[in-house]
Amino acid sequence: MSDAVRAPDAQAGGGLRADLRQLWDFMRQVSGDDAYERYLARHARTHPDVEPLSQRAFFAEEQARKWGSINRCC
Repeated sequence: MSDAVRAPDAQAGGGLRADLRQLWDFMRQVSGDDAYERYLARHARTHPDVEPLSQRAFFAEEQARKWGSINRCC
């Protein structure tokens, strides 16, 4: 039997693993789970001389930003 006809090998499994990793990264981005990591990357690019917020302070500010200006009941 030639190599072309054999069952999928480790390379195919690596492709699946890479696809699953991309899906996981996408889900984290959509849900906001990677927000602090994205903040750190952007902060390092735009303000390298200023110390970034701690993870706790970042999430506290994000919650205040998201929910601090809601002025309706429904």
